[in-house]
Amino acid sequence: MREMTKADSERKKTEINGSLERYLTNCNITRMNGEGNERKFELSFSSEEPYERWFGMEILSHAEGALDLTRLNSIGVVLFNHDRDKVVGRINRAWVEDNRGKAEIEFDSDDAAEVIYQKVLSGTLKGVSVGYRVDVWEEVSANKQSADGRFTGPCDIATRWTPYEISIVSVPADPTVGVGRSQQDETKGVSSFYYNEKQLQINENLLTGGKVV
Repeated sequence: MREMTKADSERKKTEINGSLERYLTNCNITRMNGEGNERKFELSFSSEEPYERWFGMEILSHAEGALDLTRLNSIGVVLFNHDRDKVVGRINRAWVEDNRGKAEIEFDSDDAAEVIYQKVLSGTLKGVSVGYRVDVWEEVSANKQSADGRFTGPCDIATRWTPYEISIVSVPADPTVGVGRSQQDETKGVSSFYYNEKQLQINENLLTGGKVV
């Protein structure tokens, strides 16, 4: 990775405080048992696994108070492919357990939601992604320890962040994400944010005549 310039630093500051999406490994989704629970599933939507961004490794802290779950627990919805016009269900509750964000979701019964529900039920759709915003970052230099001593740099730790939706996705960048995958599958995913960032770099190179700046 090339050395970060002052312009990079300013761009990073702007972009990482926007909305991010993240495909996570081992976010298994399990149908709940019992009468009345046919359309309910439990899943994990986040973890502390390091995740590579263009600026370095990102870690989502799950320490006490790190996640603001107010939105998920009040108006949280389940989308299809992060499309705000394709709401397929609701989030009944969200919580933190074993350093992972977990949620109980319930699919709606309208025609559009039924299609996604049946595809999840049959195993055709297995991808899970989370949309979130980071409010506070801790930047940890190479070989240094984070403030709580749990992580070693170089990395950027989201010490206060807000998940705002969970999506069922058709083509996750990491095939180990989501439904019915083994806990032993440990492959890093690449989010759509990466591809957006890659296009920004291509555009920048065109403007500078192909030079790396």
